[in-house]
This record gives sequence, C-alpha cells and structure tokens, in this order.
Amino acid sequence: MFLEDIGFSLWADFIERDFLESGFRELISKNIVNGATSNPAIFKEAILNSPAYKEQLSKLTGTPKKKYEALAVTDIKRACEILLPLYEKGDEGFASLEVDPRLCNDAKGTVEEALRLHKAVDMPNLMIKVPATEAGYEAMEELIGRGINVNATLIFSPSQAKGCLDAFKRGFQKDGSPKAVLSIFVSRFDRKLDKMLPDGLKGRVGIMNAAKIYNLINSYNLLNAKALFASTGVKGDEYPPHYYISELLAPNSVNTAPIKTIEAFVEHGDKEPKLPIPDEKIATFFNEIADNGIDMQKVYDELLEEGLEAFVKAFDEILKELS
Repeated sequence: MFLEDIGFSLWADFIERDFLESGFRELISKNIVNGATSNPAIFKEAILNSPAYKEQLSKLTGTPKKKYEALAVTDIKRACEILLPLYEKGDEGFASLEVDPRLCNDAKGTVEEALRLHKAVDMPNLMIKVPATEAGYEAMEELIGRGINVNATLIFSPSQAKGCLDAFKRGFQKDGSPKAVLSIFVSRFDRKLDKMLPDGLKGRVGIMNAAKIYNLINSYNLLNAKALFASTGVKGDEYPPHYYISELLAPNSVNTAPIKTIEAFVEHGDKEPKLPIPDEKIATFFNEIADNGIDMQKVYDELLEEGLEAFVKAFDEILKELS
C-alpha cells in the first residue's frame, strides 16, 4: 500500500509480459504498487507490439479469441502469482482481467465467460472486470454471489455507481468474502469539456464527478468495496503528469494509472489527501457547470458509449491480427 496510514493504493494500469518480470517487480519491491489492471486497449498494445508474445503465439491454434484468451490468461495468471504474497498478507494484490466487451449487454454471456476465465486463471487474487451496464449489474451480483472478486469498470455517472453498489450489496448477502472496486473514469471528462468551459472550471469536472461518486460509495458502508480512480493519465501538457492522482488522493481508495504517471506522482505529487469534498461544494460546482450550458447526463451517456466502443474496437483489432 503506497500510503498505509490512509489506506491509499496505486495499481499499475499496464500489463506486458516482459514488464511483469522486471519493472513491475521493482515497483512492488519499492512498495509503490500493489495491484495491476488491464483492459482490451492495454492488451492490444502489448500483444501486437511486444516481441514477448511471439513464441507462445507460434504454438497456438484455434479461433482468434481462443488465442487472445490464452495470451491474456498467461499474463494475468503471472501477475496474480507475483502479487500473491501481497494478497496473502491483506495488502490487496489483485490483478484484473476484463470479459469480452462485446458482451456488455449480455448478462448471461458475461457470467459464463467470467466463470470460464476465473477457472482458467485459477488464482484467488484475480478480479473479473465487468462494464457498468444494466446487464453488467446483473452479472456483478451473480459473480460476487459465487465468491468472485469484481472490478466494475467504465463508471462515469453516479447512477452507474449506484447500480454497481446495489448489485454488490445483493451479491455480498450471498457471499461476503469477495472484494470489489468501482473503476471511476476521470480524465475523459476534461478532455471532452475543457474547451467549452471558463478557466476556473477547466480540469475540474472529472475530479468533482469522481469526488461525488466517492462520497456515494462511502455512504453505502460496504466493507469489501472501494473506489478506484481510473483513466488518470494526462494527455498533453495542460496539467502536471501526476495531476489526477494528486487531486484524487483519498482515504481507502485506489488509483490505477500508467507507469509514467505513477512515477511522476511518486517523485513530484502532493501526498496530502484531497478527498472527501463536501457534497454541498460538489453540488455548487455542478450548478456552475449547468450554468455554462453543459448537460451532464448527456455527457455521461456519450462517454459511456465512447468507452464501450473503444474497448470493442481494440478487442476486434486484436482478433483481426490473430486470425
């Protein structure tokens, strides 16, 4: 845990075969990271651009999806093995593997695939990543009820977070042992909205939205669920590289970020908690956003659609290259 006194963790938002045996181990040994996340876009970059996969690929047969899963399962299982000592001493130690994003509206298909991937990895510190859709909520409840750790992903709106939390609560009533995180996406708000806002509001929508969801999560008092701030890398030079980690430093939370972002935070970031922010202050902020002509529900809907499309596109591109 990076800041044990407040229960704040950093997870590497990057998995690649060679990195796991080198840089990842080093970050763990220095007590900088204690978890890892992946998604179709991350695996696309790793599998298609790293020579580390060529040997295994040359031996694989079957459909493109079976080849992809074999590669991904190998990496995630190895990440779980490396993180297992942390998990066993209660210092998180989770690695996340996402189900096929094309199943985002298929609860039954999501559960079936999640169970298959869970069995293939066969590690207690695996988290199954499920998009926060209506079908996803149903799948999350089922998976937690079966004792499987869940990472609810692509959360943009408080209503999505509530759907996940309600599903978690029902799942925990069946099995209280799994752990769960809610991956709240952050930087995409500001990349989308900064050009429409005055200087005083630029670079703040993603942070204030995440702060609102963080307060909602805490209000549920679910001992085995916590906020995870995702999409916290900075594109361009408008903000310091560590901006979204520093601004979302919060008790009992996780920030998952690219390696360079984590390194920038460790070296230059502010280590004082910035959250929680009072609900009244958050409400005032979003009233100002509305006064500037921004319809947040429309923004939430657009970002979710764009996020799902991006993951499906990345997944399709992997399968095309593996065919």
